[in-house]
Amino acid sequence: MANEEIFEKLTNAIVTQNIAGCAQLTQEALDAGISPLDIITKGLSPGMKIIGDKFEAAEVFLPQIMMSGKTMEAAMKILTPELEKTKVEGRSAGLAITFVAEGDIHDIGHRLVTTMLGANGFEILDLGVDVLNETVVEEAAKHKGQKVILVGSALMTTSMLGQKDLMDMLREEKLRDNVKCMFGGAPVSKKWIDEIGADATAENAAEAAKVALKVMK
Repeated sequence: MANEEIFEKLTNAIVTQNIAGCAQLTQEALDAGISPLDIITKGLSPGMKIIGDKFEAAEVFLPQIMMSGKTMEAAMKILTPELEKTKVEGRSAGLAITFVAEGDIHDIGHRLVTTMLGANGFEILDLGVDVLNETVVEEAAKHKGQKVILVGSALMTTSMLGQKDLMDMLREEKLRDNVKCMFGGAPVSKKWIDEIGADATAENAAEAAKVALKVMK
C-alpha cells in the first residue's frame, strides 16, 4: 500500500470513528517505515480537522466528536511510545503549561500538542480540559521566574474568546512579560493572535512543537 493511500485510510478511519481499524492502520503504517510524525500530520490530524469543521457547521455533534477522539486515542496509544523514543534529552526547553479553554472539552488536539511538546524537551504541566483562566494565571504566578509557555487550545469560537480574557488577566497581574503564550484550535488564526497580543499559533501539533521551541529561544 502506498503511503498516500495509508494516510487517506487513516483520515477516513478518524472521520468514520473506526477505532479498531485506525489502530490497525497505525501499526501497519509504522511497520511500513512511516514516521510517527507523518502518521499524525498527514493521516490522523486531517481527519480531526474534517470532524472539527463538520462540528462547526453543525453537520456532526458532540457524540461523533467524542468517538473520533477515541479513535485518535487508539492510534496515539501506539504512537506515543514511538514519539518518546525521539525525545530530546538534555536541558529542558522550558515548562509548557497546557490546557483546553473554559467551556471546551475537546482535548484531542490538546493531548497531541502536549505529547509533541514533551517529545521536544519541554517539561509538561497539563491542566486538562474546561480550565478556568484564573487557574492558568495562578499556575503562571507559581512558576514566575522560570521559562514558561502557556499553550491553550479551543475548538469552538465561543471558548476561543476566553483567550483574549486570559491575555488581559495576565497583563493585570503583571505576569505577561514572564510567560510566552501560544494558542491553537480550529477557529484560531494569526490575525486573532495579533489582536489579543499573544505570541504564536500553529497549524498542527508537529508545527506547534517547532513554533514553541522558536518562541522560547
